[in-house]
Amino acid sequence: MQERKHLTAEQKAQLLRELLDNQESMSVLSEKYHVHPNDIYRWKKQLFEGAASILVNKKTLKKPSIVEREKIQKLEEKLRYKDQIITELVEDNISLKKSINGED
Repeated sequence: MQERKHLTAEQKAQLLRELLDNQESMSVLSEKYHVHPNDIYRWKKQLFEGAASILVNKKTLKKPSIVEREKIQKLEEKLRYKDQIITELVEDNISLKKSINGED
């Protein structure tokens, strides 16, 4: 029984390049790289499924809507308020510790 062949991502890309650019047949590549044709089909499918995310134009990405911006602003205000409360509690805690230890 033949051991499984583990190809690196670079090797898989090279194999797929030969398949797509050089029009090599699936059987020739399968024999050349010692992999099952089903593996090649799967890699090809993964390549095309992931291609859309690679080819996304960064400028056309959706900008936050007015509602989303308002929500972000409200959440930021809420965080500032919580930070302010935490600061006050820490200051109170420190002053109480000092008064208990007689460090006024």
